[in-house]
Amino acid sequence: MQQVCGETVKVDAIERQSKGFEVLPKRWIVERSFGWMNRYRRLNKDYEIYTENSEAMIFGSFIRLMVRRLAA
Repeated sequence: MQQVCGETVKVDAIERQSKGFEVLPKRWIVERSFGWMNRYRRLNKDYEIYTENSEAMIFGSFIRLMVRRLAA
C-alpha cells in the first residue's frame, strides 16, 4: 500500500471472545457504499472488458455521489 498510495496501513488483531455471528464495527460504511454503487446499472454487472474501464466507472459514480452529497 505504501508503494501505491504513499501511506502505511496498520492492521489490528481483534480478539474474539463471543461465539456466533457478530457484526464488525464500521462494516456498515462499506455496505452502504456498495449499496450506493448498486444504483448504477453499469456497476451492477461486469459489462466491461477491461478493468481500467470498470475502475473509471466506479470512480465516476463515486465522484457523482460525493458531489451530490456536498451540494445538498
